[in-house]
Amino acid sequence: MLNKAIPFLPAACGILLIAGVSPSFGADQGRGRKPNVVVILTDDQGWGDLSLNGNQNLHTPNIDRLAADGAQFDRFFVCPVCSPTRAEFLTGRYHPRSGVFSTSAGGERMNLDEQTIGDTFSRAGYATAAFGKWHNGMQYPYHPNGRGFAEYYGFCSGHWGDYFSPPLDHNGKIVRGEGFVIDDFTNHAMAFMEANRDQPFLVYLPYNTPHSPMQVPDRWWNAFKDRQLSMHNRDADRENLPHVRAALAMCENIDWNVGRIIKKLDELDLADDTIVVYFCDNGPNGVRWNGDMKGRKGSTDEGGVRSPLIARWPGNIQAGQVVKPIAAAIDLLPTLADLAGIPVTSTQPLDGISLKPLLLGTSPAWPDRQIFSHWRGRVSVRTQQHRLDDQGRLYDLTADPGQRHDISDQLASTAANLRAAARAWKDELLPGLTNDSRPFPLGHATYRYTQMPARDGVAHGSLKRSNRFPNCSYFTNWTSTDDRISWDAEVAADGLYQVELHYACPAADVGSTIELTVGQSKLTAKLTQPHDVPDRGGEHDRVARAESYVKDFASVTLGEMQLTQGERGMSLRALSIPGSQVMEFRLIMFTRQENEPTSK
Repeated sequence: MLNKAIPFLPAACGILLIAGVSPSFGADQGRGRKPNVVVILTDDQGWGDLSLNGNQNLHTPNIDRLAADGAQFDRFFVCPVCSPTRAEFLTGRYHPRSGVFSTSAGGERMNLDEQTIGDTFSRAGYATAAFGKWHNGMQYPYHPNGRGFAEYYGFCSGHWGDYFSPPLDHNGKIVRGEGFVIDDFTNHAMAFMEANRDQPFLVYLPYNTPHSPMQVPDRWWNAFKDRQLSMHNRDADRENLPHVRAALAMCENIDWNVGRIIKKLDELDLADDTIVVYFCDNGPNGVRWNGDMKGRKGSTDEGGVRSPLIARWPGNIQAGQVVKPIAAAIDLLPTLADLAGIPVTSTQPLDGISLKPLLLGTSPAWPDRQIFSHWRGRVSVRTQQHRLDDQGRLYDLTADPGQRHDISDQLASTAANLRAAARAWKDELLPGLTNDSRPFPLGHATYRYTQMPARDGVAHGSLKRSNRFPNCSYFTNWTSTDDRISWDAEVAADGLYQVELHYACPAADVGSTIELTVGQSKLTAKLTQPHDVPDRGGEHDRVARAESYVKDFASVTLGEMQLTQGERGMSLRALSIPGSQVMEFRLIMFTRQENEPTSK
């Protein structure tokens, strides 16, 4: 797949386009400063997982308060799954344009010519930070530090194997988290806001809950584990009640953390200077109450792509308003830039439009538009009144919000027009999308760390993944010298790199000699230290997981490699195996040593 923008669809296809936004508004008039921006994005939380939207199974008072103090969008749309929504928020463009087609193994990355909301606000003088699940690339410059966020703390994969004090990424370096992950992310966000209270800041908080594994501290789980639920999905017989209870407990924990953010802004006397935005990345990750809508995570139907959107800015956005026109994640970058009074830096045309007139009540009329939802070749189209599903069926979402009655025969002309729009969108954006030839960059002239995890590797021979979902997996069953792991890596900058291996191996199997090859460079080392640890993570699960368990892998320095820019291809193999296996493999970390003491 070429690393370039796909040309714009013609206006007849119904996409509203802008190349930038006007910087005519945004500086806080009372304080003479531009507003701060805090964006909270939750993971696998459906529209219905809030008491704000009528769910009586849980209580989310802090999120409800945000809506009462600001604006709530009635119909706001995201993508069916995680990484595409994040890409659309970050770029203001439909996710196929940025090369995002999967949720792991490289397909979650945004093309490097994309400009992000981090770039836009950073260039306008904002302090920028992201805390949480990135899910749009790990190796710099795909890493958040390379996409306009000067400070990053979290993890870059699609899901993580343990939510209690796990290994995390702090500006590229592996560190140990402290406590429950989203509590930890919130702590870092609050510290960042306090440290930057005297300048405008952009804080992006992409939480990773209630995505599985279903883990939540006792305080919230104990309140839900035996709770009788009064509201159920339209297909109630398909509900997994322990999973539902765990998800709702996780959502109440999210609400508690949102309350902490609000309280911190009050304590710092920044509430009136700060735009706070809250939304979710897709429909619910299970069968549970969701307002009688059809579909859940992974679906392009209403229930799979409808998300809450709340925006609060005291004194500017009228409290308690409900915005009726449809909107989408692609609109957030141009909207927030417009509200802040800064130009969008992207040189590529956006699919999103500024919602500022709706939020500030300055638009007496709002034109209808078409919003496209896509996943794995399936496309649906939403207008203000109708949805054309990915099978070409038409529904009146005003009269039939549950998508129960196909009216394509009654409104044949409307159905035909939307089918044509869907075909044009597919023809323009989808060809070649999954033909991904982008290498994983190894090293950089201005960035020290590059992780090459098992997630991004390809197994050869008898090697097996610990789980079919690559994100947080590791390789096992390494029993032959014919086995190897390869990466489509390309060295981005000349330099001397320290190589560190993260592994597990019982004492009976130590002694294997391994060889790492990068282009024409080779490094040979012998594993002499045992590290035999069990799988973990399950001790915190509230219900059985589908993803891989994890281990507390050990790290060992293998040595140093002199690498040459442009060399492509990376492989790890064993030259000798004295025991029954080589090791269980998690990742290799490359640390640039140029102008740095080699002992670091």
